[in-house]
Amino acid sequence: MSKENGSRAGQRQGQATAGALDPEVIDPEVVPQANRRRFTAEYKMRVLREVDGCSASGQVGALLRREGLYSSHLTKWRQQREAGALGALAPQKRGRKPNPATLIAELEREKAQLMARLEQAELIIDAQKKLCAIFASATTGAMTAQGSR
Repeated sequence: MSKENGSRAGQRQGQATAGALDPEVIDPEVVPQANRRRFTAEYKMRVLREVDGCSASGQVGALLRREGLYSSHLTKWRQQREAGALGALAPQKRGRKPNPATLIAELEREKAQLMARLEQAELIIDAQKKLCAIFASATTGAMTAQGSR
């Protein structure tokens, strides 16, 4: 009995070694960051129509395997379809919803920063106007002084 287990293990090791050399075998290495699948509303509707058309036993399972889906996808998509057709089946934004109070506070901070920048810009423009007036009067004064000679 231990020989059988040993030979099976050897066969498995041989398969693993052969699989590493065979380019058609999928690499089992896990990628560092998995990508979330996104399904369009049209795709969901197409799959649901196909599932609704399945009559023989095992057809739904075959369809799920072919598409790489789970039965929970179908359950959720059916609920979404009943709730409001294509609009409900469209991909929805994930994550935490923005808190209105936090959003208002953030906008107020941004407004205060922009008001401070505006005030600073107005001071700079006023200083530039005064310098321009001083230089203009100095150059006109110098020209009148040269013209009177």
